[in-house]
Amino acid sequence: MKEQTPIRSLEDAINRCQKLGMRLSRQRRFVLELLWQAREHLSAREIYERLNQEKKAIGYTSVYQNLEALSHQGIIECVERCDGRLYGHLNTAHSHINCLDTHQIIDIQVELPQQLLDEIQKQTGISITEYRINFYGYRKSGEDF
Repeated sequence: MKEQTPIRSLEDAINRCQKLGMRLSRQRRFVLELLWQAREHLSAREIYERLNQEKKAIGYTSVYQNLEALSHQGIIECVERCDGRLYGHLNTAHSHINCLDTHQIIDIQVELPQQLLDEIQKQTGISITEYRINFYGYRKSGEDF
């Protein structure tokens, strides 16, 4: 399988849509623009509400269908949670810090030491090609990031 180049900007996301032959409707562009501006994980409902607050008329079904199409093609991230799906602008392998106070998901790049990866591969017999780690914790009181 050929590895895709990472999407690092809104322009890259739009170009990937075009390269894949996806129609770049006004609504699809609205969704992509919002995700790249927000730089946080949002539910379909939150995206719908924010777009309509910005006077960008779009239906909830259209938001949901565009999110599903974009995540299915690997252009955006879809995080499955017990309370529903959240969507983010990154499409490359990365890890998350899950704040148990605010329910916020923060993207973070974590690089494990090669020695640890070698040990995991030795124990499992599986050659690791990428990994994602989920951290969980509480925000330190009085600190914003």
